[in-house]
This record gives sequence, structure tokens and C-alpha cells, in this order.
Amino acid sequence: MPNHQINPNKWIDLYSDYLFNYTISRVSDREIAQDLVQDTFLAGLKSMKNFKGEASERTWLISILKRKIIDHYRKINSKKGKAEVRINYNDSESEGDWLEERVADPFDKNAEDTLQNNELADAIHNCLEKLPQKQADVFKMKTILGHETEVICNELNITASNLWVIIHRARTAMADCLKENWF
Repeated sequence: MPNHQINPNKWIDLYSDYLFNYTISRVSDREIAQDLVQDTFLAGLKSMKNFKGEASERTWLISILKRKIIDHYRKINSKKGKAEVRINYNDSESEGDWLEERVADPFDKNAEDTLQNNELADAIHNCLEKLPQKQADVFKMKTILGHETEVICNELNITASNLWVIIHRARTAMADCLKENWF
């Protein structure tokens, strides 16, 4: 895996628009989105020493931002006295996060949740087996294992454009299969 570098002097120019758009689609409030992006940059600066270079700088910042968004909703929900937080990560830029919405929080499980998670795991496995091999490989590497695009392209000897076509087809097929076999 390539060893990525970190350069906070370029974060605003390179990532602020992307992070803002990512955030606004989740919080639907311009000021809160701006604050969360700013908090992300500050947290990134404070934790630069923890950056291992295993992911791209943008991916690393997005992971920080996701935690900031979750913390934001936890804070709101704790004020309302709610114990559970639900965030919809379903958009065209999220790479496989739609799958996370179907899995119960491991810290808040009951017997029914465990049964549903086992059923979902079986359904996912069965649907993966129905995909063409290349689609299944790309889906596993990108969505389940979280590999970077560059790594997948190098390993499977495909272009980034080809990868996105394959992953789109795989996700569509998986969604259709899960609708038929799990819901």
C-alpha cells in the first residue's frame, strides 16, 4: 500500500469543498456543517502524529469528519434523552456505507438484532456468490475491506473508471439481490 503524506497547508484548498458537501448532506444546516468541517481540520492538526500514511489524506480527514458528525448527533440526542443515534450515510459518494445502515450497533444488541445480523450476513454472502467474479472481488475489496481505489486498480489491473463502473453494477446487483432475499 502506498505511503501517503500529510500536508495541512493545502487542506482548505484541496478538501474544504468536498468535506462541506459531504457534511451538508448529512446535517442539512450550513452553519453546523461549516463548524464540523472546521472541527475536523482542527482535530486533524492535533492528531497529525497519528497519521500513518496507510490511507490518503482525504480519506483520513473524512474518517475524522464522520466521527465529528456522529458526535454532533449524539450531543443532540443526549439533550433529547435519546440513547440511540441513527445517521443516514446513503449517497452517491459514500463507498459502501449503505451497508452499515442495515447492521445493528454491536453495543446495543438483543437476540433479535443478532438473528437479523446473522441473516443479513448470510444474505450478503449468498448475493456475493451470484455476482460475476470480478464484480464480487471489487465489491469485497472496496465496500467490505475498504481498500483504496488505487490499490484495487493495481491489484486487478483495471482503470479507475472501470472500477467505478464495476462497483456501481455490483452495488446495484447486491441491492436488488438483498431486496429479494433479505427484506
